[in-house]
Amino acid sequence: MSLSYRQPGVVLTDRHFTVPLDHADPGGETIELYAREAVASDKTDEELPWLLYLQGGPGFGANRFVGRQAWLDRALRDYRVLLLDQRGTGRSTPVNRQTLPLRGGPAAQADHLARFRADSIVRDCEAIRPQVTGGAPWTTLGQSFGGFCTVTYLSFFPEGLKTSLITGGLPSLDAHADEVYRAAYPRIERKVTAHYDRYPMDVGRVRRIAEHLLDHQVVLPNGYRLTVEAFQSLGLMLGMSDGSHRLHFLLEDAFVRTPAGPELSDAFQEQAQALLSYAGNPLYALLHEPVYGQGTRPTAWAAERVRAEYPQFDAAKALTDDAPVLFTGETVHPWMFETDPSLRPLRETAELLAARTDWQPLYDPARLAANEVPVAAAVYHDDMYVDAGHSLRTARAVRGLRTWVTDEFEHDGVRTGAPRVLDRLLALARDEV
Repeated sequence: MSLSYRQPGVVLTDRHFTVPLDHADPGGETIELYAREAVASDKTDEELPWLLYLQGGPGFGANRFVGRQAWLDRALRDYRVLLLDQRGTGRSTPVNRQTLPLRGGPAAQADHLARFRADSIVRDCEAIRPQVTGGAPWTTLGQSFGGFCTVTYLSFFPEGLKTSLITGGLPSLDAHADEVYRAAYPRIERKVTAHYDRYPMDVGRVRRIAEHLLDHQVVLPNGYRLTVEAFQSLGLMLGMSDGSHRLHFLLEDAFVRTPAGPELSDAFQEQAQALLSYAGNPLYALLHEPVYGQGTRPTAWAAERVRAEYPQFDAAKALTDDAPVLFTGETVHPWMFETDPSLRPLRETAELLAARTDWQPLYDPARLAANEVPVAAAVYHDDMYVDAGHSLRTARAVRGLRTWVTDEFEHDGVRTGAPRVLDRLLALARDEV
């Protein structure tokens, strides 16, 4: 039963769908998907085209907007919007340490999780599209990993698409995870350098925290073991428009004086655990490298292996060399499944996913080369999360895809640059620029 309710300027409707767990076995087990329909409150009776939003991640449910926030305000001028919780996220049969044991042991869990990549997500979209649009193609807006899903959609079900808009999410069609991270670590280093240029006082603060963590065992209130590598991973924030500023504020009051000497403050620890914990989005950690898996070559903890090629990220070495301690960025490592209590029960499952050698293809280069769907993509010039070089190579491989390359925004430009980013992409897709 669909339930509608109002927020300022918008009418929302809860939508529920049933889809096959394995689309190759349509008569087998099913799972439930959830999506939130949004329409402008003054257009509820209008016949509007549909826009499907594909969230970034992997592993995050769709935005929980209040009213007409960010890009949604611009989209509601022209569309009914479907905010889909991709399978395993939000209210769409969530997957985590609590639910995965229902599948069985680690091997069964890994097999189950292999059905939660972009290929299954776009098949879900095609399964629900007739129920939403009556069979008409819809426009998609894919942010980050949602853009990866969009390219998969264009590869296998272009007939379901009227127009596709992508923000910070054009993937390489053929790069192995190793190549993805060899491109990523230099970008991460540039972002850290820019942060230290902006906040030079943070160089000493970070060194002091790193020294403390190397000399002390710190367990955060939720049971997370704060190692120096875990602390470095807070650099994930640096790819967002306000991330450098938020990181600076986190660092500036890290220590307090106690009878036992300086300790990391409760305030710092509380904020750090909220930033580091994967309790709310474990699929991000479990599937982050598998989203690059195609063919028989395992991902095999690519970010961890490739990091060894960049010794400047070794905190102990940096302290010895009197060099700045570098943060890391969007990388997932095996030690996270030891430090994070929400991931510890899933360590063996993660190892099996890292060793997997039977990944299905996610893209069809021949189909993309013959693409007829209007596609426009924002490529952020020095995006920390998605390599611009890889994105532009893919853009050239997709027939008719038009790009807007900009350094005005960071990876979250669709949020911070709304409505301009969406206006620009719509104009590009309509060949008005």
